[in-house]
Amino acid sequence: LSEMDDVSSMSLDFTVTEEIMGLRTEVELVKGGAMREVTNGNLAEYLKANLRYRIFDRTKLQLTELLLGFFYVIPVSALTVFDPNELELILCGLSEIDMVDWQANTKYSGIYSGTSAKVVEWFWQVVEKDFDQEMRARLLQFVTGTSGVPSRGFSVLQGIDGNIKKFTIHGVEKSEQVLPRSHTCFNRIDLPNYSTKKELRYQLKTAVTMGAVGFGMR
Repeated sequence: LSEMDDVSSMSLDFTVTEEIMGLRTEVELVKGGAMREVTNGNLAEYLKANLRYRIFDRTKLQLTELLLGFFYVIPVSALTVFDPNELELILCGLSEIDMVDWQANTKYSGIYSGTSAKVVEWFWQVVEKDFDQEMRARLLQFVTGTSGVPSRGFSVLQGIDGNIKKFTIHGVEKSEQVLPRSHTCFNRIDLPNYSTKKELRYQLKTAVTMGAVGFGMR
């Protein structure tokens, strides 16, 4: 729809049609949606409302029952001290991360592309020697959005589109940014060109521990 010259030619309105047990029902995405035509001017609003309905409103009843059951076992008050990433680590545990596999299936771009940059060498030394298993999992979570490694290893690490997106270290000048920045959609960390390993260790640990999932979108 977003690529059409004139979306109004589709004769859409702010509704969706659901069929449940043979009964077709029209659901309004917004108040008065049946009377609102979708045009190029309000297309973004329509797409957002459609997505919200399909992801949340459509399954609200089921999600409510699921949450009630979950909170019956674990009181909500016991969960408020954790952010989503910490909760994932608690529920899923810490997987053993194969450093050899991780390094073998990492790509390099930016100012580190095609080079054996000292900063890259320092990065792996810090991750392997200075980070414990939890910090490695947090680093992986920071860059990819999850602390888990695919069962077949880093070679099949996927991006948000379901395609293979290998872990990538993208080199940037320190003048552009101070802290490392992650792009979880495509498993990339932007790593500034630090002057010492000590500085890299400090800034990387700061980003990982303070940033949770610190993704950027471009």
